[in-house]
Amino acid sequence: MHEKVAGMILQKQKATVAMALSIANERYLAEDIKNKNIRQDYYKSLIAKYKENTLYKNIWIQIFDENITSLYRSWSPKKGDNLKNIRQDLVNVVINEEVAYSVSVGKFDLSIKAIVPLFIGKEFVGIVEVISHFNSISKELKKSNIDSVVVLKKEFKKQLEQPFTKLFIDDYYVANFDAPRAARDYLKHNGIEKYFNDSYKIENGQIIVSYELKNKNEKPVGYYIMFKKIDSISNMDLDFFMFKWLTLGIIVIMGIAIVVSTMLFFANRRQKKYYQNIIDSATNIVIINNRKSIVDVNEIFFKYFDRYKTLEEFKKENGCICNFFVKEDGYLQKDMNGIGWVDYLIQNNSLSHKVKINIFNKLYYFFISAYNLSNEEDYYSIVLTDITEQENYKKELEHLSVTDALTGIGNRRYFHNKIEEEIRRAKRYQHPLSLVMFDIDFFKEVNDKHGHGVGDEVLIEYAKLIHSLLRDADVFCRIGGEEFMIILPHASVDEARQIAEKLRIKVEECRKVIPITISFGVVEYIPGEEIEFIYKRVDDALYKAKASGRNTVVVG
Repeated sequence: MHEKVAGMILQKQKATVAMALSIANERYLAEDIKNKNIRQDYYKSLIAKYKENTLYKNIWIQIFDENITSLYRSWSPKKGDNLKNIRQDLVNVVINEEVAYSVSVGKFDLSIKAIVPLFIGKEFVGIVEVISHFNSISKELKKSNIDSVVVLKKEFKKQLEQPFTKLFIDDYYVANFDAPRAARDYLKHNGIEKYFNDSYKIENGQIIVSYELKNKNEKPVGYYIMFKKIDSISNMDLDFFMFKWLTLGIIVIMGIAIVVSTMLFFANRRQKKYYQNIIDSATNIVIINNRKSIVDVNEIFFKYFDRYKTLEEFKKENGCICNFFVKEDGYLQKDMNGIGWVDYLIQNNSLSHKVKINIFNKLYYFFISAYNLSNEEDYYSIVLTDITEQENYKKELEHLSVTDALTGIGNRRYFHNKIEEEIRRAKRYQHPLSLVMFDIDFFKEVNDKHGHGVGDEVLIEYAKLIHSLLRDADVFCRIGGEEFMIILPHASVDEARQIAEKLRIKVEECRKVIPITISFGVVEYIPGEEIEFIYKRVDDALYKAKASGRNTVVVG
């Protein structure tokens, strides 16, 4: 919930910037500002189109001249007031000559603002400001059974001269119209400040999560508080949540028991047999180690290293268990930034460490910890708790979250993760990167004529065909009903066009399930380009391919 609302707020900030940039690029706006003649009917019509065709139902537009005097406000007839001494954020935009966006507090609301300076040549002529609100975010979260209450910190209440929603919880302004009455009453009854943190609480049969809202200067201005009933959470999520914490609890208890048991040995050396029975009864791997080699192990050790009957046999072929560690980010390595792995565990024993081990071509995952057992001698207890099942379950969940259930290729979420990753690589190594978007021509007619079952078969079979024709490094995703994306690393736009043309011909020739054709849009990443803009360019190219008769490739 925390990550979801953070992502949605960032997405809305970027969308608000895109709107402001779009308005700022209007052909006649700069001249209209210079002439102090703003076409109000045009902006009323534009806002009506936003309301009709997007999720954003409460977009506000404000236009200033070169002196930061208001020329137009979409939500109020008031104009002609100078804000130079009131709005430092507007002044900063003029000084820095750059676009700015943030969560901000104004006279009317807690909102998301995007500010764009306008120039004719090098002459500064004015500012466009677009203001959006949190209502569309709370509506989207409601689809996931999450109720929202967006509150402004009470020290900013004095700035609200005309509160937009007119909703309050004590001295805290509520910024979203659809904040449920029951949630507001619950916060009021229990004390709203109790929920101002980045943790979560489980109360009254629901999970309550708070996300801190910060302005451009990283100063907290409010909180996004979310409520989700526990009985609306999927069984898979609950099972994993309970499984994780139960496992961690068992690990902590077993770790303490094992360490206490092994320390008893060094306090009572004559009771060697008693000590051996204790560590042999443990269900985790226990290794007694000194700085030179392994001194002892328990019986469970040989359950995993079953090629060896004794520790001596193991030590003849292996000087250290670290020889079996898999080198992979996020897992313990033999050498950790110049420090040996045992010393690293001892020095960081307050942290949780995982290790991936390849034992005779079979992969295992363990929580691993090390404890100094004696101040006089360098003896250590190494405890490895098998979490292979948990890690595999986690990986399976991660795989399901980024996989399209019908075709088995990446889904929209996977596409967004991978395009960000590939753009970072393209920037770092300065290699070309291209994007191909396509969809099936007249797919609605396929469903209407043959039924959705045949439509699904078409999607499955042709996704298999196209996937088989792509390179190993290419990323293939289904992002909508019959819409697909292909990310082509190290491919110029000409190479991408050739690949798309080959796919178009193969699909037309295949005729599996039923004959279909596909239209393609192709673009190449421009260094410094935002994801939203490359996405728009490839979408425009696909639209042109459709408009030009379909079953074709258009380069944007």
